[in-house]
Amino acid sequence: IVEFVIDTNGVVTHPTIKQGIGVGCDDEALRVISAMPAWTPGMQGGKKVPVRMKVPMYFQLPKEEKAD
Repeated sequence: IVEFVIDTNGVVTHPTIKQGIGVGCDDEALRVISAMPAWTPGMQGGKKVPVRMKVPMYFQLPKEEKAD
């Protein structure tokens, strides 16, 4: 689970791993979240506001082939 903030410009900031699995997947999750294009900023009372998000990320690792 990755937590991050969408700032008032729609930019992803402060990505952190809240629940990780290690083995390089945590680093990849942070890389992918940080590389996302801008989001539509949150609005409250007609003003743009930062919004904290939590997103689960799923990884499917290739199955190992059995050696002959």
